[in-house]
Amino acid sequence: MSESASRRGALLALAVLTLVWSYNWVVMKQVLQYSGPFEFAAIRAVLATLVLFAVLALRGESLRPPPLRPAILLGLAQTTAFQGLVQWALVDGGAGKTALLAYTMPFWLLLLAWPLLRERPDRRRLAFAGLAALGLVFVLQPWSGLGARLSALLALASGLTWALAVVISKRAFADGSVTALRLTSWQMGFGAIGLCVVALFVPERGIEWSAPFVWGLAYNAVLASGLAWVLWALIVQRLPATVAGIVSLAVPICGVLLAWLLLGERPDAWEGVGIALIGAALIGISRAPPRSV
Repeated sequence: MSESASRRGALLALAVLTLVWSYNWVVMKQVLQYSGPFEFAAIRAVLATLVLFAVLALRGESLRPPPLRPAILLGLAQTTAFQGLVQWALVDGGAGKTALLAYTMPFWLLLLAWPLLRERPDRRRLAFAGLAALGLVFVLQPWSGLGARLSALLALASGLTWALAVVISKRAFADGSVTALRLTSWQMGFGAIGLCVVALFVPERGIEWSAPFVWGLAYNAVLASGLAWVLWALIVQRLPATVAGIVSLAVPICGVLLAWLLLGERPDAWEGVGIALIGAALIGISRAPPRSV
């Protein structure tokens, strides 16, 4: 596959992920009416692991685990920490604001990728990153406070753990020796174990098994926690880490809009300006030629 075709495929995968993950912020907020955050996160991860290994078997791919140490670290960062922190943040935080804070990941990634991956961003990419950062400032409006402080800190921490997961994946599996599906399946399994341990020791309300809860669980297990992470692994492999991170800001933008439409979390004027700035930055960064030094 040519480099241009590979990049187009990765950008198409990002478009699909935008739809799946944007709506999932609404779903994750709604299921908290029926379950505690950690039990839900643990169950979705276990079910997603089963889905992924079933797909592996159907495709006839090897079930042999990848190198264990980086796969375990990736699972703990990408599944245990990221999903656990996000679900916890949603207990008191709005879906749209939590999505935006979690997606500070690209800015953490800009800091981590340069020294750890030697991916030096060019001036054009830095300019668009700055525009996206300005947009996030307008959306978050720090001069008005970030709302629930614990929720904001948890969401920001989730962005950091996600960026760390991208770095682990790029450093350990950049040679293509492990397929995206096999890597995602195993890291999800290791991360699910971590979430189960957390859910076991943290007291929570009992689960109310209802149709909305089962629907939310199915959406998360099959799409948002299962197959979507395969697409993300492909994106990480085919695009420079900083490009993948900045372009993925489309997810929280759409998450804010869906939270407005479906949950009544209406953006104010400042947030509207911020969304427009981030959108402009996404268009620019997606057209900027990838460059890694």
